[in-house]
Amino acid sequence: MSELKINPYKQPAGGWGALRASMQSLQHQGILAEGTALLLKSNQAEGFDCPGCAWPDPDAHSTFEFCENGVKAVAAEATSKRVTADFFAQHTVSWLAEHDDYYLEELGRLTEPMFYDAATDHYVPISWEAAFQRIAQHLQALKSPHEAIFYTSGRTSNEAAFLYQLFAREFGTNNMPDCSNMCHEPTSLGMPESIGIGKGTVTLEDFDHANTLLLFGHNPGTNHPRMLGTLRDAAKRGCRILVFNPLRERGLQRFVNPQDAREMLTNHGTEIATHYYQPRIGGDYAIALGIARYVLEQGTLDQDFIDTHTQGFESFKEIALNTPWADIEAESGLTHAEFMEVGKIYDEGKAGIITWGMGITQHKHAVATIQMLVNVLLLKGNIGKEGAGACPIRGHSNVQGDRTMGVWERPAPDFLDRLAKEFHFEPPREHGYDVIGSITALEEGCAKVFIGMGGNFANATPDTARVHKALRGCALTVHVTTKLNRSHIVHGKEAIILPCLGRTEIDIQSGQPQGVTVEDSMSMVHISQGMRAPASPHLKSESAIIAGLAEATLPQSKTPWRELVADYDRIRDRISRVVPGFEDFNDRVHKPRGFHLDLPPRSRRWTTASGKANFIARELKAVTEDRFQPQTAARVFNLMTIRSHDQYNTTIYGLEDRYRGVSGARNVCFMHAADMAELGFQPDHLVDITSHWRDGERVARNFVLVPYDIPRGCVAGYYPELNVLVPLSSHADRANTPTSKSIQVTFAAAGQCA
Repeated sequence: MSELKINPYKQPAGGWGALRASMQSLQHQGILAEGTALLLKSNQAEGFDCPGCAWPDPDAHSTFEFCENGVKAVAAEATSKRVTADFFAQHTVSWLAEHDDYYLEELGRLTEPMFYDAATDHYVPISWEAAFQRIAQHLQALKSPHEAIFYTSGRTSNEAAFLYQLFAREFGTNNMPDCSNMCHEPTSLGMPESIGIGKGTVTLEDFDHANTLLLFGHNPGTNHPRMLGTLRDAAKRGCRILVFNPLRERGLQRFVNPQDAREMLTNHGTEIATHYYQPRIGGDYAIALGIARYVLEQGTLDQDFIDTHTQGFESFKEIALNTPWADIEAESGLTHAEFMEVGKIYDEGKAGIITWGMGITQHKHAVATIQMLVNVLLLKGNIGKEGAGACPIRGHSNVQGDRTMGVWERPAPDFLDRLAKEFHFEPPREHGYDVIGSITALEEGCAKVFIGMGGNFANATPDTARVHKALRGCALTVHVTTKLNRSHIVHGKEAIILPCLGRTEIDIQSGQPQGVTVEDSMSMVHISQGMRAPASPHLKSESAIIAGLAEATLPQSKTPWRELVADYDRIRDRISRVVPGFEDFNDRVHKPRGFHLDLPPRSRRWTTASGKANFIARELKAVTEDRFQPQTAARVFNLMTIRSHDQYNTTIYGLEDRYRGVSGARNVCFMHAADMAELGFQPDHLVDITSHWRDGERVARNFVLVPYDIPRGCVAGYYPELNVLVPLSSHADRANTPTSKSIQVTFAAAGQCA
């Protein structure tokens, strides 16, 4: 524990700290000179197209449109470090399993396909052809196509995602869990019922015209730092920015733009939040309900919009006005005075945007909360007008695009109809497994082959111990990846690693460089083309890997897999005939900045069953009364998992959580100082954390308590380390998203838990 250092951070977000960390990451990966040049010309002929988060670029050809975490993502991919066959020959998988995720990530880029040899406990080289044939043999030997699972992460391009879902469906299954199942599934489920589509309704330009921003449950300073530039511009022109976050996060308070010489010289920066509220964890439904009640009682409704474009208003109004303020305040953690302040600010705004992240979606009542946030927008007509709308903040750069391309376990019938017509086969119609269903199927032996297109399924998922055991029971696990992670160590009886090109690398097919496309959080679709030499001559693109698997597995397929991969324009032509909104795909995406998808709510067209936007509400007591109450004499806290500043999803770049003042270790838990004292603990005290659920208890051992500005009764710690505490059966109603932001836990001195 001597490595852990706690040093509260007093400086603004961004600024010299971000520049220094960016340069250190390039130096750490051994590419300082190359990496600096790469940042000026990455994935674009002139400029930087960030392969990290899904926040949109104001100009796809901007030279300086990157952030600290974008630099870390590029540095990690462009690293000079390599994991070769010689490395695997020297180290057993059991030895690798003793090391943490940071160590595995730091080993560097994988260079050739590898096969797990159980007899020696080593990964050994395997040719691409032999790997494809071995995987095909396993798939063909299954009693049913539904015994295979095809997982996708949000880093997969549109082209690869489209081919991947096509391969899975030609094979005969809709078992296509993806990372959306663990993050924004409640958005994808709740918003269509309210307004007809499960995507944000704003463009980046809308932030230039909004005069009120309400930010719920996300931390841009760490998770999507480029958003800070947008928030800074809004703040400087007088936009009121209301933040709702249990933790005081530096990036939501003050930001120095590294591109602004004056701010850098003064190190003063711009105040981001004009108002900062710290609700109790899970209190967001009550907050949205309280804002709605204020507008109904004391504000000004957009009655014309409500009458013309919505239904369900009267029943929603009755629920809102009949909910006592005392209940709303107790559940939210906000005072009556704060509600009067928030309500007045929102009501006075002419154009408002509401943003949200996983602080909203990873709760039991996430779908209801998102629908209540949409209700707040509908009251003021804040959808379908300039500077207003709903803005879910997505994670990985193409997590939204993968879903658009058909990576979904519950495909729409009309999508399957178009797919059948275009590729001359009958797709399966029954719904497949999502992430929770996949884990259960693996546990029960109903699934025997797991194929992961990127990501780190073993550690990104909840209930870590159960997931690891389930994966080890697989007949075969296959992972398409650039670097080692825990999923390659927690393997099936047989395991294959297929190393792929990164987004920054040149992708040559049939002698010609190829570009891939992504869809950002605001439905902007643009093309990205790698500019640097591949890390190894033995790497294949994701699309080429999928085509190789499909040809080996489906010898009777009518799909010209090799022909499609020879020129990605051919894949995009097929997409244009299957996926709505992508008509003339190639013509539009090859233009500067690409194109925006036409989303009906932007022009106040509602593709709901009623043909209108719907007010949908539940009584507050329905959200609170079914909350699990552990039977324990110990004081119970509500735990939320969070990222550190030196990570992206499960990828650990380093051990520095700069803005929270923590460095050197990740086994920490943030707690209010008064709660710490009440429990009889001191800062730096080692504790065991026990989560409580209907099916029993789970323990995370040897965590260090760190005092932090967080509401009493609430605590926070990093994932994936604390995923071990998240019960598999605790998930969002209907959406099945793990409740990683609402875990009932107790504390004991280390070593005192059974």
